[in-house]
Amino acid sequence: MASERPSKKTKSTPKSVSGFTVLPLSLPHRSLPKQYSDAKHYLYVRPHEPNHATALDDRSLFLSNVPVDANEESIKGLFKEHLGGTRVSSVEFDSSVPAEPSLKRWRAASAKAEDGGAKRGKKRKRDEDVVAEGVIEDEKSALPKIWPESLRRSGGCAVVVFVDRSSAKGAMKEVHRAVKEGREIIWKGAEGLGIERYRTHHALKYPPKEVLQASINIYLTQFNKAELARNRLRAKQRSVPDEDGFITVVRGGRSGPARLEEAEKKKAELEERRKKNGIKDDFYRFQTREKRKEAEGELRRKFELDRKRVDEMRKRRGKIRPEV
Repeated sequence: MASERPSKKTKSTPKSVSGFTVLPLSLPHRSLPKQYSDAKHYLYVRPHEPNHATALDDRSLFLSNVPVDANEESIKGLFKEHLGGTRVSSVEFDSSVPAEPSLKRWRAASAKAEDGGAKRGKKRKRDEDVVAEGVIEDEKSALPKIWPESLRRSGGCAVVVFVDRSSAKGAMKEVHRAVKEGREIIWKGAEGLGIERYRTHHALKYPPKEVLQASINIYLTQFNKAELARNRLRAKQRSVPDEDGFITVVRGGRSGPARLEEAEKKKAELEERRKKNGIKDDFYRFQTREKRKEAEGELRRKFELDRKRVDEMRKRRGKIRPEV
């Protein structure tokens, strides 16, 4: 009878790797088949120490290998329910699938800037800012979303910022304690993964006509406002001369007569600035050479005139005899 081979011992999971504390997370049973009901997801945690230091580093933790269904609410719930109840201020992820569109929230930003400018007594040039931004979009005017939730790339990272420095230190201590005690932490991620996610995506690809029409109306309203601002700026450019006294010629039709008073004023300011800056005619080398040549020519011309005068005097008075 052959002797039975001894069974290999399974290696235990390390508690730390390259400065990271390995935090096991138990995945919910609903998202896995039955044979993988005891699967673990390993989250790597350490204090945030970037190459370029910032003011938030001392109250931040760096997470690596975040779950694919992680979002700000799930990370906050992880620390609040399982890791000492520490309060998280914000969570910044490295990427998402699909990528989140960057929207320009120009309304709130412009209003705040105008209020601040009014308080400081400064004039706010709203038209120029709107024209520089181009076509404006925000959350209301953007097209409806076609994905229920944005997922994270496999092995993605995140920076968790806490309310203060003591909360970040307490959260890191609680992570060490949970790993040391072997505490089971159940991960609560986003809902609707797998086939359910793609069913929702298929339904969102065909939004109701009312929702789509409302988004288009808001977008066109913002576009018309931006176009009016562009027209006002073009009209201003047609009539106001620049610092050199020239009128900018732009497209969009012929403009009325330029304001000559402003043009003369700009020209006078330009001359005054030239005098103040000390702009001279002999600044360049060729100007110095030309001046020297002109001076030499003037001396020769005067010399010839003097010689002619002497000759005429000799003819009139006769031969000049020197006294003995």
